[in-house]
Amino acid sequence: MTKTKALRWLMLAMGCACVAIGLFHVLLGNAAIPGESSADATMDSLGRFFGAIFAGYGFAWLHAARQTPIRPTAVRGLAGILLLGALGRLLSLAVHGWPHWFQVALTVSELALPPLFLWLARGAEQPPRPAEREPSPR
Repeated sequence: MTKTKALRWLMLAMGCACVAIGLFHVLLGNAAIPGESSADATMDSLGRFFGAIFAGYGFAWLHAARQTPIRPTAVRGLAGILLLGALGRLLSLAVHGWPHWFQVALTVSELALPPLFLWLARGAEQPPRPAEREPSPR
């Protein structure tokens, strides 16, 4: 499998997962967060709102995956957002301590995936086609 095919597959998987997770949070609210089903209405509202945003993030991955060729700048931007989320989780860990084990597992994946996306995107970059190169002087 080429890097481009692997990247496209991983982007589609990421997009589908984010859309599903986001909609899960929109529909279930606090019940979607391990150990937090009894949080108050403010947290439920916030979680459902962020679920919608996360679903939108997933749709952005799906849109980027359908582009031909895949635009490395889109991959870098979306991977950067994922990494920023992981850094936010690490900040929370430093301030409030260890969360539910599932959140720790998510943090690990959120730290591991951006470098993989960046590596695959770098391999998917294509050199300019002959028609796109500057014409040679005659």
